[in-house]
Amino acid sequence: MKIREKIHEVIFEADTPLGKIFDIVLIVLILSSLVTVMLESVESINAQYQEVFKVIEWSITIFFSVEYVLRIVSVKKPKAYIFSFYGIIDLLATLPLYISLFTTGYHALITVRTLRLLRIFRILKIVQFTSAASHLGQALRASRIKILVFIYTVCILAILLGTLMYIIEPESSGFSSIPRSIYWTIVTLTTVGYGDIAPQTPLGQFIATMVMILGYGIIAVPTGIVTASLNQKYTKQNTQACRNCSVEGHEDDAQFCFKCGDEL
Repeated sequence: MKIREKIHEVIFEADTPLGKIFDIVLIVLILSSLVTVMLESVESINAQYQEVFKVIEWSITIFFSVEYVLRIVSVKKPKAYIFSFYGIIDLLATLPLYISLFTTGYHALITVRTLRLLRIFRILKIVQFTSAASHLGQALRASRIKILVFIYTVCILAILLGTLMYIIEPESSGFSSIPRSIYWTIVTLTTVGYGDIAPQTPLGQFIATMVMILGYGIIAVPTGIVTASLNQKYTKQNTQACRNCSVEGHEDDAQFCFKCGDEL
């Protein structure tokens, strides 16, 4: 097997022993980086262990930089990976520390801090290591039209109910405008209920009760849509990525890429 193909097998596939080890190492480093980011935000801890955090972060950044380059080198079409979702995430997770080296001055410190927080994108890299995430992605794509129609219906309902509450309730209750009334409706429908606005009239309280009960039913709708799609679209898949176009999600017995037709 050629070196390029071997690198691709280790980095892009988790079905091989080396691939599994590589993925575990990546997950550990990603989580370590996230813990470092969180601890750095605590001033007392950062002041005491700032140098340790720098060493940890530079070590992880260099590792991910090498990984990013190897991913580009190991695929036949580098642009397909570079401009893919995970390619962009990998780049965003790697760049901030390098950019901070070229940003100086007191006023730039806030910018540097923001750039360094982009490392939180590394947690999205974990998604690509689980086949369950792939199944969920397929189900969401298959359900997108139904979900959009559902969201549209909820928005119309929120506007109608919000306008009704604006008409019924006095301004002293907090329903001082239609947008503010719509805000209350959305908060109530989602069962969040901040309590900053509350109806005072009996009719308004009756409508609020109906909205709260309706909210529980609305929450179950998107769950049912996605669950139905999961049951329909579920197929056993492996973690193998095409060397040509980098697409994943092939069935276990697939011999050719379902997108470009290249041999797996």
